[in-house]
Amino acid sequence: MRILLDFVLVSLAVAPWYTSLPTKGDSIRSSINSITNIAQITLVHIKTLRTKLPVAPHLVLITPSIEGLTSISRDLGLLENELQSPFTELFSQIQADVSSMEGRVRGLAMTVDCAIQPRPKGEATDHSFPDSHLYVTLTKVQLYLEYILLNMDKLKSLAFDNKTPTVHLH
Repeated sequence: MRILLDFVLVSLAVAPWYTSLPTKGDSIRSSINSITNIAQITLVHIKTLRTKLPVAPHLVLITPSIEGLTSISRDLGLLENELQSPFTELFSQIQADVSSMEGRVRGLAMTVDCAIQPRPKGEATDHSFPDSHLYVTLTKVQLYLEYILLNMDKLKSLAFDNKTPTVHLH
């Protein structure tokens, strides 16, 4: 009986180190790492897909400015809608990656008490030139993810600033 009592006491003494719940900071770090990893993996998927496609025309596109988690979530939702086009079947993995990333951004926004808008609805668009649409969509996603990765340090610093309820990137 004494051995059982000693075991229970030792278990209770050690338990707080092994059973502590993650802190808000741990959750934020984990979310940011997941977002970064998904963006990097998606860029590898895009690079792999580009090797299977004919040479793309040179496109000049403007990346939307990133104002915070709300704008990132909105923009990723819009890109996900474009990736669901019937002409972009090749994008199924990239679409899944963008969807997953958008979900992680939403989760991070909730963790830092940032307001999030509903997911954007898919809109019917004219796809008279499916090949052009394919290249434009792929380039939009690539540029946007590269831009997010370039600004991830700003997201990290602002996400941990308890005085700022909304995370803004400039």
